[in-house]
Amino acid sequence: MKPLDRILAAARANPRHIILPEGEDPRIAEAARRLSDQGLARISLMNGPDIAGVHGLCPAEDPDLPLLADHWHRMRASKGMTAERAVVEMRDPLRQAAMRVRLGMADGTVGGAVATTADTVRTALQVIGMAPGAGIVSSFFLMLSCGPDAPMKGGVIFADCGLVVDPDAGKLASIARSAAQSCQQLLAEPPRIALLSFSTAGSADHPIIDKVREARAIIKAAEPDLEVDGELQFDAALDEAIRMKKAPLSSLSGRPNVFVFPDLSSGNIGYKIAQRLGGLTAIGPILQGLARPANDLSRGCSVDDVIAAVAVTAAQAKASEDGGATAPEPECG
Repeated sequence: MKPLDRILAAARANPRHIILPEGEDPRIAEAARRLSDQGLARISLMNGPDIAGVHGLCPAEDPDLPLLADHWHRMRASKGMTAERAVVEMRDPLRQAAMRVRLGMADGTVGGAVATTADTVRTALQVIGMAPGAGIVSSFFLMLSCGPDAPMKGGVIFADCGLVVDPDAGKLASIARSAAQSCQQLLAEPPRIALLSFSTAGSADHPIIDKVREARAIIKAAEPDLEVDGELQFDAALDEAIRMKKAPLSSLSGRPNVFVFPDLSSGNIGYKIAQRLGGLTAIGPILQGLARPANDLSRGCSVDDVIAAVAVTAAQAKASEDGGATAPEPECG
């Protein structure tokens, strides 16, 4: 079964409650209708049209507003938040959706068709917070290659292609470790991580390469059993014959399913080349490292993109439930 088909089937088998805070956008409303009709999720739609089978929410008038605002007040009181201001801010759809996820009133939220990535990610960080031990919130694309003439079949993770601009070695290691968890959640495969660079196994020296080597050392110290190698050029990572020539001592047991780019420039360029020239389907950016699922959409997203993002969010919610992840306690001043 193709990776996306498997993710959709899992969503249909155990529908999760996902909030879509941008119901005023026709693409989001249509995605909500299709998600409900296909049994892929239980949808709450904020500020959207009435749709059969979809729960409508008006964040400014919902009966839960006082409860949600009280939590927001207690979380931010030490930063000067007043009770009155908390009510005003909790009327914001993105913020209210994230708070409902934080409090377990929903399993996940997907926004960003209207809001910017900066607003979407900032809200998720402030309200939901990072997962214990995550180190950093980052993003990945699920890259799917299923065409008859594709050089590889199935799915792989590309990280980080949408959020962290210039990670140091520690942050790069955190991105790779989170991407390994994302691989297990979405591809149901043991992760095999390639840390990418313009050098393979010492063929060049530069501080940028040193960062990649240091990240590998950090990963191995934290998780000795995690399969990871680098620095590797992309051809050496992808093609085992090339890898055996360039890096005969490589610890990878097969083709990587997680590709970690050294910075956002290379990651963003790389995934778009794979998408536009290589014909791969790119789902994302998907956020990783949060205590509970909240995901971003491109403002140019299609209805199908929204449906795929909701299905991935549902998979993350199941993994979070199975792993017992919980949101951190509110900061009370």
